[in-house]
Amino acid sequence: MPDETRAVLRGLCDRYALVACVSGRSGDDARRIVGVEGLVYVGEHGLELEPEAERWVARLADFADETGEWPAERKRLTLAYHWRTAANESEALRVLERIAEHAAAEGLIVRWGRKVLELRPPVAADKGTAVRRLLGERGLTRALYAGDDTTDLDAFRTLDGLELGVRVAVASAEAPAGLREGADIVLGTTEEFRELLGRL
Repeated sequence: MPDETRAVLRGLCDRYALVACVSGRSGDDARRIVGVEGLVYVGEHGLELEPEAERWVARLADFADETGEWPAERKRLTLAYHWRTAANESEALRVLERIAEHAAAEGLIVRWGRKVLELRPPVAADKGTAVRRLLGERGLTRALYAGDDTTDLDAFRTLDGLELGVRVAVASAEAPAGLREGADIVLGTTEEFRELLGRL
């Protein structure tokens, strides 16, 4: 993360009741990458807040071993199968569709994102439930949430019914269906998002 962005985030922490990073990465990994004290970090799409998800750790590891035909990014509570660098995207998708079918048969939740297949335990948790919990714990009724992928749509929907909810899409050419339509503000780059945050 650029130092300019870190400086903007530090300033927001001084002015707002909550500044959070809700990530598909682990919370520890997000904390390492962002590197700003004072932020609240929630990882693995909100699953880190749900004790029930812990029961799936071993099963997810076993599933990754079973599907060795395509390497999985192994997190504790989710698996991610990336194909951005695949030599043959069509073949990669055929393999990953088979993995997705197998995962669904095993009771896992299948989510497709930007050049990624994500598998999660069947636990009622996502970025939306994480945002709802963070706001509720602090009694907050106003929020701005920004995201760039399918999983961020859950958080967009969570802002419905707030006194004020602002949804920001950072929409590249790979943006998933619905991201632009679900947003109040659409930006093209992370630099534009940093400029927006700098105005708050």
